[in-house]
Amino acid sequence: MTDAAQPLTIAVWQAASAPADIDANLAALDAAAARAADAGAGLLITSEMYVSGYNLGAAVMRGLADAAPLERVRGIAERHRIGIVAGGPELIASEVGTADGVAVANSAWLVDDRGTVLAKHRKIQLFGDLDRDMFVAGDAPHTIAEFRGLRIALLICFDVEFPETVRAAARAGADLVAVPTAQMEPFSFVNEHLIRVRAWESGVYVAYANQHGPDGDLTYVGRSVIADPLGEHLAEAPAAGEALIFGTVDRSVAERARAQSPYLAEVRAALLAPDA
Repeated sequence: MTDAAQPLTIAVWQAASAPADIDANLAALDAAAARAADAGAGLLITSEMYVSGYNLGAAVMRGLADAAPLERVRGIAERHRIGIVAGGPELIASEVGTADGVAVANSAWLVDDRGTVLAKHRKIQLFGDLDRDMFVAGDAPHTIAEFRGLRIALLICFDVEFPETVRAAARAGADLVAVPTAQMEPFSFVNEHLIRVRAWESGVYVAYANQHGPDGDLTYVGRSVIADPLGEHLAEAPAAGEALIFGTVDRSVAERARAQSPYLAEVRAALLAPDA
């Protein structure tokens, strides 16, 4: 980790994914990346399963994963010289519930501004039958990579609702936790309250990029947010409609927050998790 890391402007893109239309979603992502880069952002964060669509069923999702849609994000990042966190399906080797040793993960990739994949996170906390019917769970509590001198951790949707995951990322040195999500009704309190608490209690920035609008029998609540380590919302998107919101990740703010609320330094981790 580079102590002298410069502040980084990030963009969170709230958008409605076109179900099972990878080409349309990538075209919209290309346009959003151009807007974010033109506005000075160094990193763009998209929603959960944005590249493919989400509420599609196992058979459709497997077919979309076969097309390796997240690979195509690399060209967008390189073309616009902006890092991208993108969500979509990923084929992985798995002996769990598969006949051919291959399964689909609900994944988020961190791609740098040259198109290099820095990190791949697979959702570890699958949400009910919706996720379990389509995906196998990942096994990493968080995934961290360095980008422009800052350490960026990836979590996906339900992952961030468990305090242990964010705390583990913070203890591993994360400056920012980037969270693609597809938060749905009736859980808007997560967007409005819980995300800022996660940021405050672990002294990290949390960027939460949501979908919006209807998706089959689901309705996404929008309200994407960027929260700083002091527990403040730096930016908020509305409940409905596409939005591109911005915030700045500044390590000095995190240092000030951790001095004010020293949970990371004071927690008796060995006592609370003696087997960890």
